[in-house]
Amino acid sequence: MTAPSESFAPRRDEPLFGRLAIIGIGLIGSSIAHAAKELNLAGRIVLSDRDEAVRTRARELDLGHEIADTAAEAARDADHVILCVPVGACGAVAAEIAASLKPGAILSDVGSVKNAVVEAVLPHVPEGVHLVPAHPVAGTENSGPDAGFPSLFLNRWCILTPPEGTDAGAIARTRHFWEGMGALVEVMTAQHHDLVLAITSHLPHLIAYNIVGTAEDLEAVTQSEVIKFSAGGFRDFTRIAASDPTMWRDVFLHNKEAVLEMLGRFSEDLSILTRAIRFGDGETLHKHFTRTRAIRRGIIALGQEKPETEKLRKP
Repeated sequence: MTAPSESFAPRRDEPLFGRLAIIGIGLIGSSIAHAAKELNLAGRIVLSDRDEAVRTRARELDLGHEIADTAAEAARDADHVILCVPVGACGAVAAEIAASLKPGAILSDVGSVKNAVVEAVLPHVPEGVHLVPAHPVAGTENSGPDAGFPSLFLNRWCILTPPEGTDAGAIARTRHFWEGMGALVEVMTAQHHDLVLAITSHLPHLIAYNIVGTAEDLEAVTQSEVIKFSAGGFRDFTRIAASDPTMWRDVFLHNKEAVLEMLGRFSEDLSILTRAIRFGDGETLHKHFTRTRAIRRGIIALGQEKPETEKLRKP
């Protein structure tokens, strides 16, 4: 576990929430637990996971003040409940914990698809409970309770997508929670979020899975050669393609309209490049590469280029 430093978020004098419940103890859930505990964002942190082995490991890692056997038990009397489960499971978990949610509580999630989550979860939200979906745009290829670290969200974007009419105070407290972990917060509609993430995250993952799969299937190139002679670009693809398969299966199934739209655009642009290569059209290739190079420079300028596995060392 890492410790705060001058570049990490400051520890609060008073907790933002009395009781924080984290349902799902993977990379994101364990990282939230580390950060919330280290930065005093909650007076009591309770975690739960449907996998008994994961719950046991979370106890060994001392991730929270309590590890509950069920999601409903963890959510009971919580001021802030965060669903850190695959997006396809959010509706079922919301139904499971609905009776445990107290009036005034904030229910959130961390899924990278938002419209489907809102549609699945909102029918189970009791009167007086505030739904404020969130998507921390941060992660690594690792998963499980051992993968988390408190600075995961530092200087990373977290997008909130509250449904129309959501209590402004609940939105503000959710914003303060993520800002308290060092995140940069943006608010937008669920529909716009899904369109933006389809091109910036979902399509790149789909391409990465496909390229790595293609390399594995090549008969003229052995798997050992693929591993041995991997250039930087292919290594980056393998990192992306090593992401949690369950999570990404659910992402593509629950954001299929936006992904298919972006995949169509990508296919059209790829056809242009294919034609340029076939007919030796160097001018078209050079113009395209020059334009895309500017995007990369913009990412670096915004400070969004750092190893996502980077951890702050103890002094």
